[in-house]
Amino acid sequence: MQLSARHQEYWSKNLRITAFLLGIWFFVTFVVVFFARELTFNFFGWPFSFWVAAQGALVVYCLIIWYYARYMNKLDIDYGVSEGEE
Repeated sequence: MQLSARHQEYWSKNLRITAFLLGIWFFVTFVVVFFARELTFNFFGWPFSFWVAAQGALVVYCLIIWYYARYMNKLDIDYGVSEGEE
C-alpha cells in the first residue's frame, strides 16, 4: 500500500513528537535522577534527590502523556483522521 504525501507528513510529525518526548523521558529517567544524588538540601522535609526520583519524575511523565494526547488530537483533526466529534 502506497502512502500519500499527506499520510507521510502526518506520520513524520508523529515520529518527530514521539522521538522528542522519548528524549525528555530518557533525560528525566536517567540523567536527572543520576545527578540528583549530589543534591543535598531538603525540599519539603525530604532530601531533594528523593523528591526528584519519587515525585518529580512522575509529574514529568504525566505531563508528557498529557502533551502527547493533546498534540495528537490536534494533529488528527488537522489531517482529518480524528475519531471523535469535531
